[in-house]
Amino acid sequence: MAADQEFRVIVATDGSDNARDAVTTARHFPWPAVTRVRVVVARRSPTEYRRSILLTALDRGAEIAADHARRVLTPGWPDLDMVIVDKAPVTAVLDQAKRFGADVIVVGWRGHGAVRRALMGSVSRGIVRGAACSVLVVRQRQRVHRVVIGLDQAPHASPAVALVERLVPPARGRVTLVTAVTLTTLPSRRVALAAGELAGEVKRMNVIRTQRATKELNRAVARLKAKGWDARTALTTGEPLNDLMGAVKASRAHLLVVGAKGTSGVRHLLLGSVAEGALSRSPVPVLIAR
Repeated sequence: MAADQEFRVIVATDGSDNARDAVTTARHFPWPAVTRVRVVVARRSPTEYRRSILLTALDRGAEIAADHARRVLTPGWPDLDMVIVDKAPVTAVLDQAKRFGADVIVVGWRGHGAVRRALMGSVSRGIVRGAACSVLVVRQRQRVHRVVIGLDQAPHASPAVALVERLVPPARGRVTLVTAVTLTTLPSRRVALAAGELAGEVKRMNVIRTQRATKELNRAVARLKAKGWDARTALTTGEPLNDLMGAVKASRAHLLVVGAKGTSGVRHLLLGSVAEGALSRSPVPVLIAR
């Protein structure tokens, strides 16, 4: 989508605390200047429990969720769209995202502690895996000023930078771009001493990888600075996910942005190990960019 076209956001809510945090985060997120928002509330009772008292409760719950979203979001978007759908949550949100032509879906994260990944799977992870657009997963309400972008020098990582480029930098807006370079090592010191030529080749390969990563980071920094962000880089040589979590902590980030692997029919099966790990481990909202 061209940068000057309308940006479209779906905010999914069921009225839960997690969903309310997502709504509040969406209200204060630095979206592009021309942004349209649609709220989706899904209400669907299991077939075996279709009784009038339950349906009444579901209707009331949907109304409460919609009213909360309307109160929070209308000051920013007076022309806010509101849709209440009688479908399963994942289906309802993904269908509306397709109809609306959404650029981003905002959804709350369910689950806590060691079991949060399993609990999150029913709705939030289903939306992340099935979406054709980017998804912002919110664990707790957050105003975004400091952003970490994880890059791995692969084609699927570039949407992360492209998406942040479209955002409006907030006051004191800062981006840290992180790339973990995997360095090749010889199996032992003895081998290194016995095979000087091999050791030299390994060193040359590592230098090339580091230089390439540095070049990509600098190119991304230049793009973000041109959009008004205070951008900086962090080049590491450790385990990518651990280094990324370390950067989030060190920079006191409010948002982590990573690219998703997978396209077309395999998108829902392949987020990539870093994206999957980020969803489970990040203490701040995660924006999965596509």
